[in-house]
Amino acid sequence: MNINIEVLLGLIIPFIGTALGAACVFFMKKQLSPTVSKILTGFAAGVMTAASVWSLIIPAIEQSEDMGRLSFLPAFIGFWLGILFLLLLDTVIPHLHIGTNQAEGPKSKLKRTAMMVLAVTLHNIPEGMAVGVVYAGLVSGSAEITAGGAFALALGIAIQNVPEGAIISMPLHAEGQSRARSFFYGVLSGAVEPIFGALTVIFASLVVPAMPYLLSFAAGAMIYVVVEELVPEMSEGKHSNIGVIFFAIGFSVMMALDVALG
Repeated sequence: MNINIEVLLGLIIPFIGTALGAACVFFMKKQLSPTVSKILTGFAAGVMTAASVWSLIIPAIEQSEDMGRLSFLPAFIGFWLGILFLLLLDTVIPHLHIGTNQAEGPKSKLKRTAMMVLAVTLHNIPEGMAVGVVYAGLVSGSAEITAGGAFALALGIAIQNVPEGAIISMPLHAEGQSRARSFFYGVLSGAVEPIFGALTVIFASLVVPAMPYLLSFAAGAMIYVVVEELVPEMSEGKHSNIGVIFFAIGFSVMMALDVALG
């Protein structure tokens, strides 16, 4: 397979997952129950955590082995830059998490729907960057990143994007949006993934020595989303243990995909 086609498919696969999930609004009549929402959120958090470790941080450290005992340093620095980057976005962009009435970020006159879509969009940016930087490593010939490993990450992100697409489109429809518009907003929230993925591929391919920093940067950004958004959502209210169980399932699935396909 031509490498350019392979990269293109890898960038698009997660977006397809979001679109499939958003399409649930056409087939499901009721709003997602709190229990189902916890299951989906926990699964997504588990996948993102495992992907951050196996697909991003470990390869970043392996690429810096020539630094000896300091081989952790690029991963350490990149991880914190990713955390701070998402913290900055979280601070300067107005957004509203689904299921809450308290907007975050600066005061804004944006409609509630727009801020809900922005919240999910912020969530999807690091996922797109993660897939992009792994495929950039593949293009650059990094020995630590295989075609199977890159595909495993793209597939894992796509799997957890299916429930994410439903989590954005279903509540929007429950709040009065038409099914078509709710689907459109769900798809729109996932459009940033191939965009940021492609930008990351271009940048990382130009600056190959920065690869360990970029890998761990994407990991830090995803872990920020997991801890700041997904873990609180899966743990609030009754029966929070179901979220924990599906966190473990998501983590196990992503770990198995990365090892089996990598």
